[in-house]
Amino acid sequence: MRETQTRKADHIRICLDEDVQFHGVTNGLEGYRFTHCCLPELNRSEIDIRTKFLGKWLGVPLLISSMTGGTEQAKTINFRLAEVAQHYKLAMGVGSQRVAVENPQVADTFAVRSHAPDILLFANLGAVQLNYSYGLAECLRVIDLLEADALILHLNPLQECIQPKGDTNFKGLIDKINILCNKLPVPVIVKEVGNGISAAMAQKLLDAGVTAIDVAGAGGTSWAKVESERALNIQQRRLGQTFANWGLPTAECITSIRAIAPEISLIASGGLRDGLDVAKVIALGADIAGLAFPFLQAAAESTDAVESLVQLLSAEITTVLFCTGNANLSQLKHSNALQKLA
Repeated sequence: MRETQTRKADHIRICLDEDVQFHGVTNGLEGYRFTHCCLPELNRSEIDIRTKFLGKWLGVPLLISSMTGGTEQAKTINFRLAEVAQHYKLAMGVGSQRVAVENPQVADTFAVRSHAPDILLFANLGAVQLNYSYGLAECLRVIDLLEADALILHLNPLQECIQPKGDTNFKGLIDKINILCNKLPVPVIVKEVGNGISAAMAQKLLDAGVTAIDVAGAGGTSWAKVESERALNIQQRRLGQTFANWGLPTAECITSIRAIAPEISLIASGGLRDGLDVAKVIALGADIAGLAFPFLQAAAESTDAVESLVQLLSAEITTVLFCTGNANLSQLKHSNALQKLA
């Protein structure tokens, strides 16, 4: 119980203070460029960056990706993020709620619904916990705690291999995910944590009944590096260093999954750092874009910093639409404005 809380605190500290970003692998978005439109025939003030995802309207096509909970610092971060998400109508996920299942006393560090009564809100558990005594009851508990609109089941096999005392029995999980998809009262979203989801794996998840996929590709925060910083011995540290750049780039995940699943609700995350990245992943086929590290940095500072970040991201997305001659996100997605560089 205490060990899980300590891990949560370590993760925040390491992500903010240490260099745990991918360096040998990028998100792949630098391989694409928008074709500039010198005469947009648009009024910039009329450009619409709203979108609908899982039945709810978002003011901006952004998901504050799942990050944290379980500590007082995490509570402050979550509440700041929720307040801004409510104001700008963003989607938001919380970090793994396993710590709240183990220790109900920290459940309030996740309970952001009072700060964000209308947003699209995602509960979150590690899928591997389904092999470690978790089941329908625990999933329902975290959904109820958050009054969540959907449940994220995150997949993190590499992180668990490197993490001290990691849970590494992933056998038979697809069948257990299928059972949850059939029994839970809310949609199930499956996401990676920064190493990507291939088209073949996405197909298996769709066949199991998953409603949406968050590709969470390589190119952003490397959880192999994060866990290497927490290593208790040389082997763990070396494992983290060896696999620091392991994974599928975000752009590759989006295009390959969209090719085999044109209608799936698709979230793109993994190394997105600005509104230009957001516009690129939407043009590639994602429905919304998830960012974690930029929001973590801002929320660790202040609510005003989070608000400033959202305003900047919105301005950047709007500028892309204006300078490509697209009045809304649907037009951008169906345009040929984004070109792959040779």
